[in-house]
Amino acid sequence: MHRRKLYFVAALTILMIVGFMATSLTSYFVARDSLSENISEQMLPLTSDNIYSEIQRDLLRPILISSLMATDTFLQDWVVNGEEDPELIRNYLREIQQEYGTITSFFISEATRNYYHPDGIIKTVSADNLDDAWYFRVRAMREPYEINVDVDTADRNRLSIFINYRVLDSQRNYIGTTGVGLAVSAVTSLIETYQLRYGRNIYFIDREGNVALTQDLSGPAQRIQDRPGLGILATQILTTPSASLTYERVPGETVYLNSRLLPEFNWYLMVEEHNSAAEARIENTLLINIGISLGIMTMVLLVAHLTLQAYQGRLEEMATTDRLTGAANRHVFDAVFDNVQRGARRRGKQVTLVCIDIDHFKEVNDTFGHQAGDLVIRAVADVVRQNIRASDTLCRWGGEEFLLLLDDCSVEEAAERAETIRKAVKKQSVAYGREDIRVTLSCGVSQYRVGEELFSLIARVDAALYRAKHEGRDRVNIAT
Repeated sequence: MHRRKLYFVAALTILMIVGFMATSLTSYFVARDSLSENISEQMLPLTSDNIYSEIQRDLLRPILISSLMATDTFLQDWVVNGEEDPELIRNYLREIQQEYGTITSFFISEATRNYYHPDGIIKTVSADNLDDAWYFRVRAMREPYEINVDVDTADRNRLSIFINYRVLDSQRNYIGTTGVGLAVSAVTSLIETYQLRYGRNIYFIDREGNVALTQDLSGPAQRIQDRPGLGILATQILTTPSASLTYERVPGETVYLNSRLLPEFNWYLMVEEHNSAAEARIENTLLINIGISLGIMTMVLLVAHLTLQAYQGRLEEMATTDRLTGAANRHVFDAVFDNVQRGARRRGKQVTLVCIDIDHFKEVNDTFGHQAGDLVIRAVADVVRQNIRASDTLCRWGGEEFLLLLDDCSVEEAAERAETIRKAVKKQSVAYGREDIRVTLSCGVSQYRVGEELFSLIARVDAALYRAKHEGRDRVNIAT
């Protein structure tokens, strides 16, 4: 099996090299006969793909950061609990800004309309203030976020790109808007870098045809509808995800244009090239690209082969979930615990672990068979999931035993949650043929101590579970 996989990788490598060489050489000969077709159908789309990949690397990170903020249970709970301590949200936003290197981070509460910033409450947004119109636009939209180029409220002299992300509570009700800001100057520097690297004119337009971002921000806002030769193509560009077109800016000067919709930004990436520049360098550029691409592809395939050979066995063994219950497995649980305990140490949160064991499970297997036992285990896991939060982590630790990791939860609250689960399981019956199988749970609860290793926490929660078993089962016991 291992040798067969090596043969497959080797064959795939050869096929890719041969295919790439054939495509590149064909493109080279076609380019000599048809410069226009080569630029519009191959070179510009390739440049657009490369730039799009770099945009994903450089510009989509703020969207991910804003998404994490909008789904952060700390932020949601702080708002739901009445925004009692503004210093908490201030420290949270400051930590986001410092951790991810954004120029700003913010949160606007729907309840109070306060504009929270790392420097404090900047203002209260109002529907009567035109500067605040963006907030009410985000408040009314259905999409989870928008990208907006605007003046920074905290620094009126700074133009920024804002990712405005809607925040919903656990009931999916809108409770505010959060996000981060990225300096426009940093993005325009990226555009300048792209233009120098690829030798083409690059800019972004919005869905209305307005130039949203370009290297030169000093001039007035433009619309492609008003550009000579380009206006008649505006409708085609704005109604298709991608297009390769040509137009004449002035008589005798042909411009090749490739447009591509960036759904994450709701903008179009526009890449242009003049025929005069293309004619001067097409052959040298094509030959250089062939050599570089072949070299890079060879190295990537070699590294991929060696990496696959080294890690294949390990990756095949790793699974994110338990096949029977859909709960996390031990490997995933270890990683989750590491993240949770780091957050607890940094923010002072309480973390609690619950150990859940099905009472007399061996009797279920002995009486009804292992298939019935599997049904019981799956039913218990379903009940647990119905009674925990999205931020909690359920792990099947082994056999009929589960671990439940509760972030930002005291030991008393965890015991109440475990009691709710115990009662729900006790009320439930599992249908197996003509039989109704009923089981009970014993639970141990223990609170995480800062700096404690996972094995120590599990040992204490196991001891609490053992006491629950010893005291008659069907009960919840808190570790002392």
